[in-house]
Amino acid sequence: MTSTYRITLLPGDGIGPEIMAVAVDVLNTVGSQMDLAFEFEEALIGGAAIDATGEPLPEATLKTCKASDAVLLAAIGGYKWDTLPRHQRPETGLLGLRSGLELFANLRPATILPQLIDASSLKREVVEGVDIMVVRELTGGIYFGSPKGVFETETGQKRGVNTMAYTDGEIDRIGKVAFETAQKRKGQLCSVDKANVLEVSQLWRDRIIALSADYPDVALTHMYVDNAAMQLIRWPKQFDTIVTGNLFGDILSDAAAMLTGSIGMLPSASLGASGPGVYEPVHGSAPDIAGQDKANPLAQVLSAAMMLRYGLDQPAAADRIEQAVTKVLDQGYRTGDIMSESMTQVGCKAMGEALLSALA
Repeated sequence: MTSTYRITLLPGDGIGPEIMAVAVDVLNTVGSQMDLAFEFEEALIGGAAIDATGEPLPEATLKTCKASDAVLLAAIGGYKWDTLPRHQRPETGLLGLRSGLELFANLRPATILPQLIDASSLKREVVEGVDIMVVRELTGGIYFGSPKGVFETETGQKRGVNTMAYTDGEIDRIGKVAFETAQKRKGQLCSVDKANVLEVSQLWRDRIIALSADYPDVALTHMYVDNAAMQLIRWPKQFDTIVTGNLFGDILSDAAAMLTGSIGMLPSASLGASGPGVYEPVHGSAPDIAGQDKANPLAQVLSAAMMLRYGLDQPAAADRIEQAVTKVLDQGYRTGDIMSESMTQVGCKAMGEALLSALA
């Protein structure tokens, strides 16, 4: 019996439509092999939505997303929208999507694929075997706290204000996701904060410690964010699962991503307590190579695999996609961002064709 899923596609901007096309082909192929059917509906977000409607997240897009089983997002943003007022920029649409779907947990793996060790800017002995999952709180912290804005002081100076704030409930729910994620991995959780100078971080640490009593099988450690940034570069293999707040997670997950040699290889998942999650590559819209068939579609394809695994409970289909990615890398196919000596350089479309051949 065929299982049918409603998937909202958000191709977005830049290379987004190119890499999304590859992911859709891969999903359709895997679906036909495993009795899965996908009903795709495309919607606007980011710069494309601004150009068409004047808004980075049209109400119709959010409505479509809420009615789906999962949301597959490509990339948003580009130079042409950078000068718009902040509330009209593409990134505001992304924040609105996360908030509208109540997606409070972002899972970003940083795994070194053995075929791509030499693509990393760090020494082989430092990165070989690295397998990190960063669990980032997504709807609280300094990006959403109030008051926020640019205000005029009594002396006539302008003063920019953002507020870093967390409630114990917000910390507890992301902490539970992190502990449960660590349970499925190596049973090690490092909570990253700045409790030595920030009261909000002291509350964070207190709540994570309190939660740990419910997870005796997980070894909990703590690290200040500045040290964590240094340790990620110095000896990343010490980390298994990392949990942290919105701002720190934004920075550290990008640092972890670059351990792998290319941000173009990494997927992510944004999850809520219920309803559809959003699955997207970590990289940006790369407007400088858009439309030139140079984009690496593998992170988008691996995001589709995460969607199958975490959103649709189809781990066997996810495994099949991940094995196809491994196979094309074993065969020596590389896009420009991960190209190395003696490999075969291909474009976005050719990489997609190689994936379909591997699946067949």
